[in-house]
Amino acid sequence: MIPFDSWRLRIERPAGFIVGAVANMPLPVQLISTDFDGTLHADFENPPVPHDLQVLIGDLQRQGAKWVINTGRDLSSVMEGMARARLSIRPDYLVTVEREIHFHEGAQYESCTTWNAACKTAHQQLFARVRKDVPELVDWVGKRFRASLYEDEFSPFCLIAENNEDADAIQKFLDEYCEGVPELTLVRNDIYARFSHVAYNKGTALGEIARQLGIAREHIFAAGDHLNDLPMLSGEFAARVAAPDNAIPIVKELVRKQVGYVSHQPWGHGVARALEHFLGLA
Repeated sequence: MIPFDSWRLRIERPAGFIVGAVANMPLPVQLISTDFDGTLHADFENPPVPHDLQVLIGDLQRQGAKWVINTGRDLSSVMEGMARARLSIRPDYLVTVEREIHFHEGAQYESCTTWNAACKTAHQQLFARVRKDVPELVDWVGKRFRASLYEDEFSPFCLIAENNEDADAIQKFLDEYCEGVPELTLVRNDIYARFSHVAYNKGTALGEIARQLGIAREHIFAAGDHLNDLPMLSGEFAARVAAPDNAIPIVKELVRKQVGYVSHQPWGHGVARALEHFLGLA
C-alpha cells in the first residue's frame, strides 16, 4: 500500500482549458474517467454516488488528479443529474453526448471550442450524406418493431427500442448500413441508440483531454458499464480500466482482456473498489 501523502505535489491552478502538464506527477492515477448512469450514479441508491467514492476522487483531485464524467447525456441533463445527486465534488471536465468536451471554469462548464467546433463540423458533413437514407431506415424499423424514432440536434436518426431484444435486432440491421457509409457508426446504450461520427466518442474525447493535460495512458483510469463505454475501455486511451458488477457481459469481457478490474460490487461501489485496486489501497 502506498500512502497518499507520498504522492502530494504543489501544482498551480490552471487558467482555461489547457492545463499545465502533470505527466511527471507521481500519482499512479492522474486522470479519472467515469460514465455517469449505472457506473458512477444509481438513481435508487442513497446517496446515488457512494460517499467513499466521493472522498476517494476528492482526495485525488486535491493532489492534482483530474476527473471527467464521460456520459451520453447532454449538458443540461448531466448537470441536473449532478445537482440531484448532491455531489460533494465537482468533475474537472464533462464529456457529453459521448463526444463534446466541457471544462469547469468558475461556477460553470465552458465549451472546449476547438474540439467541439471540429466535432460539430464533422457530424454536419457526415449527416448531410446520411440524411437522404433516413426515411427508408425509419420505414424499415417502423414496419418491424414498436420503437420510437426521432431526430434531435445531435443526430438525424435516434432510436428508443421497446426492449433489448428488439434493440439487438435493430442494431444488427443498422450496423450493416453503417458499414456502407464511411465514418458512420451507431452508438448504443441499452435500448437507446443514435448515429454518430466514428472519430468522436467517449474514448477519443478522453484522449483529447489527456493530450491537453499531457497525461500518458498509463496514468488514466476509465470505468463504464455499457456499449457506449467500449471506446474508452479499449485500452487505447486508458491503461487502467474497470467495470462494476452491473456492467453488461461484453464490457466485462473487454475489461478482463485489458487486465482491468471487474468488481463484485455494483455502480459507484464497484468504481471505488477499482480505484482502490489501481492505487494499491485494496
